[in-house]
Amino acid sequence: MKKLLVLGCTGSIGSQTLDIARNMRDDFTVVGITAGHKRDELEKLSREFGCPGSLYEDEGIEGIRKLAESCGADMAVNGIAGAAGLRPSAIALECGMDLALANKETVVMAWPLIQALAKKIGRSIIPVDSEHSAVFNLIHQSGKDNISQIVITASGGPFREYTDAQLESVTVEQALRHPTWNMGPKITIDSATLANKGLEVIEACRLFDMPTDRIKVLVHPQSLIHSLVRTRDGMLYAQISNPDMRHPIFGALTWPENRETYLEEFDLAGHTMTFFPPRMDSFPMLQLAYSCAKEGKSYTTAFNAANEVAVAAFVAKKCGFMDIPRIVAGCLELDWSQEADSLETVFEMDAKARNEAERQFVKIAGGSV
Repeated sequence: MKKLLVLGCTGSIGSQTLDIARNMRDDFTVVGITAGHKRDELEKLSREFGCPGSLYEDEGIEGIRKLAESCGADMAVNGIAGAAGLRPSAIALECGMDLALANKETVVMAWPLIQALAKKIGRSIIPVDSEHSAVFNLIHQSGKDNISQIVITASGGPFREYTDAQLESVTVEQALRHPTWNMGPKITIDSATLANKGLEVIEACRLFDMPTDRIKVLVHPQSLIHSLVRTRDGMLYAQISNPDMRHPIFGALTWPENRETYLEEFDLAGHTMTFFPPRMDSFPMLQLAYSCAKEGKSYTTAFNAANEVAVAAFVAKKCGFMDIPRIVAGCLELDWSQEADSLETVFEMDAKARNEAERQFVKIAGGSV
């Protein structure tokens, strides 16, 4: 029986984790849950699973720390969105838990620190993103030394066939309609700009210790192949399933075992799969992310922070869709070569980048964030 702490229990990842726990009560027990807000839903889930809950909005990071220290979980599932998920990742590891990680910012902002912490206490970090979960499993099956290339698939978002002129007039409502996945608003916008895929390139470089020239993005609108690896003999190996986030969550919860699942099996019959190269010039967030992944240091933190500011401005209808990459590119013109030696330094760089992104917003879009 594995004991779970679910961070961000009311979000997409957290909700689907709890769905697995409901269906596999002999295998998992939920011993703690947290939410950013939605107190009524948190209390309802706390009663259902018979476990304590913590509301981040009211209790802050100390509420999460107290819960993590007292709940006795074997594994934490971090489904918190944004930079707010970084400290909870560190807390889970400090409390001796394995970490099933869906929070991109933990890797993008502070991977060297988080990786060192996990190694120090002997805990595992298992990626939950569908793409990185696929790569994680494919590498374990093929052997790291046999991998010559990682291929991350992208749906391409709802605007993959738009002209550059059409992209300039994209509305918030259009951007929030993802063609394949049902996700929160921030990640849905990021998928539309390809910023999400850019963040995943950064993650892949760090999680799997690969240089940027060995990470490729391939647009695959059907979202059935979640990622591929190319072995040294030139062969490609893929992980294929229905676009259901419960599959990678299930894989993380049961790792290192390969367990029988209650989820629907995928049948290739009747499906057509298509593939295209990404349009880097039309979707510059992806190229910016590649550059930041190559530079390392605090560039990745700046990319993430500036993107969060720009996306918030777009969702609030204060700037245009293509202003998002303009704001981020402007922010990245500063020097971000400082190495972060602590989480405090990471958050200092994050704050600096947010301030610069707000300045870029005023310069590009006018008004205030």
